[in-house]
Amino acid sequence: MDRLGSIEAFVKAAELGSFTLAARRLRLSPSALSRRVAWLEEELGVRLLHRTTRAVRLSEDGRVFFERCRDSLRELEEAQHAVSSLRERPAGLLRVEVPTVLGRHVLVPALTRFVSRHAEVRVELHLRDHPLDPTSEGIDVALRLGALEDSGLIARKLGRTRMRICGAPGYLKRKGTPRTVEALSRHDCLGLSLHGRVMPWRLRDRSRVRELPPHGRIVVNNSEALIDLAVSGAGLAWVCDFMMARAHAAGQLVEVLEDAACEQRPIHALSLPSRQALPKVRAFVEFLAEELARNGVET
Repeated sequence: MDRLGSIEAFVKAAELGSFTLAARRLRLSPSALSRRVAWLEEELGVRLLHRTTRAVRLSEDGRVFFERCRDSLRELEEAQHAVSSLRERPAGLLRVEVPTVLGRHVLVPALTRFVSRHAEVRVELHLRDHPLDPTSEGIDVALRLGALEDSGLIARKLGRTRMRICGAPGYLKRKGTPRTVEALSRHDCLGLSLHGRVMPWRLRDRSRVRELPPHGRIVVNNSEALIDLAVSGAGLAWVCDFMMARAHAAGQLVEVLEDAACEQRPIHALSLPSRQALPKVRAFVEFLAEELARNGVET
């Protein structure tokens, strides 16, 4: 038998002086409420209520027990209201996992704004190039760039990043601005190596999509280094739009061959079903969607 439910049934019957009225208030049948009170009396080994055909009244032992239980139930109700109030606003520790490149270019520069907006939230940020299982790591929100695997997590698509070609104004002045995909063969195209393989550039060339190996003398295995090299004038880079957003806004990088941009990669926020509805999670996901749009990511 549910001890707390039995205590609640006893208190309500004592307050109203009637099993019938108490049962109606608690949405129970009178017989179910009577069984709960009888079980509680048996557990305590005392008579709590004197029953008549018309009403019930407290015994001496019942009065002492009633006063203590009534106060405890009120405190419990106040605690439940307090927790419900907390759940209505973002609060508590928020554990976030994000790919390093997305974290460094989008989230880290914006994180101060998020914690300023939500003063009761503490953020624990994990930047990883090899993501772990959010379930076993206790992660509240995990960001994923690219196609998703079937994980059983709740996914919300925040946008899609497009791969773009960019170069520094000084480089373009020195080497010229390419007008066609074929012209890239005459340029220093910076390479990005992932897992020991230089990534080809996927570009739209008229009516077809082509994969071109970057023709350049520099290859790096870090996306941030790729941007730094492009800003320094070392060559052209093929990067996500959010990676070049700040440098583009500052006039440090210029996009070229806009019509050739065709490669898109989705960005998702993942969370456990049990955490998706938490105010801190909802607030963070909404904030991140705003920041991605601010950084040129298409919705």
